[in-house]
Amino acid sequence: MPDSLSNISEKTGMPPGSLIHVGNILETESIISIIDYGKEHIEELTVQSIEDILQYKEKDTVTWVNIEGLRNIELIESIGQTFNIHSLVLEDILNTHQRPKFEEYDDHIYIVLKGLSLESDKFTVNYEQISILAFNNFVFTFKERNDNLFRPLKKRLKNNKGRFRGMGSDYLTYAIIDMIVDQNFILLDSLEEFVDSVEDELLINPTSETLATIQRIKRELIYVRKSTSPLRELVSAILRSETQIIHEKTHIYFRDVYDHVLRITEAIETYRDMLSGLLDIYISSVSNKMNEVMKVLTVFASIFIPLTFIAGIYGMNFEYMPELKWKWAYPTLWAAFIVVPLVLITYFKKKKWL
Repeated sequence: MPDSLSNISEKTGMPPGSLIHVGNILETESIISIIDYGKEHIEELTVQSIEDILQYKEKDTVTWVNIEGLRNIELIESIGQTFNIHSLVLEDILNTHQRPKFEEYDDHIYIVLKGLSLESDKFTVNYEQISILAFNNFVFTFKERNDNLFRPLKKRLKNNKGRFRGMGSDYLTYAIIDMIVDQNFILLDSLEEFVDSVEDELLINPTSETLATIQRIKRELIYVRKSTSPLRELVSAILRSETQIIHEKTHIYFRDVYDHVLRITEAIETYRDMLSGLLDIYISSVSNKMNEVMKVLTVFASIFIPLTFIAGIYGMNFEYMPELKWKWAYPTLWAAFIVVPLVLITYFKKKKWL
């Protein structure tokens, strides 16, 4: 479940563009890694300050600067001053409750989206805001945590001397977005397994824990949908944009991302409907189980009502009851107690009530 929005109140009354981190601090220190590459070379290193980044500013290669951990506000402010980034963009980078969006500026574009990953085998989702600043030859990514999300992409850069390295910063931007979006397919595969297991449990033995699982997954799915549904609008805005950062030949790749986003959105809506259906199945199963119990109790009551009636009659303290003086009265009464239930049970089975 995403972090609470309560700490947004810390910014109340501050002027627009005030740089303050909003959200949980997932990393105590900011880690800056750089990958500079061209067709024939690639260089990867970890640096400590903005000064180490400036040496790549005038190169004609593509430089990818990945910053993991948003606690170092001075670092982000220095990047903003060096690369002439508007203070409102820097504010959005530090506010980790942003809605996925795309913004276009004169010499750069700003993209923010959510990275989703599973924390455990109980379908607990981790949410991470990832901001992207793309220039002609520079790409900045700002992440909340230090993880291995971009490891496959870095591996592709190291092993691929063809198209990837020959493309510009727009293709790198596409590759980053594509990797973040494709993470959702892993999440959906896990969701499918959970839904199938819950469905099997519903058909075999639904319990109160089953209901709690359905409600938890349904609640988690609301936040997943909130994080992924704006992606369609985001990619559409990129495709409609006339920015010089993203070239026409890269649009075909973004259209592929758009197809992935559509599949993810449709899958989430499908699972949302399925969970609502499972909730209805649970209610029906519990109701059917209660009906079975009531049916058994009703059958027992129906059997004992005539016996109670007979016992009630002969349990009255009237002085003149001829049957009480009869020699075979007691065995006859027991015969009635045995025959009446047998007749009723036979009748119930014939009617298929048992």
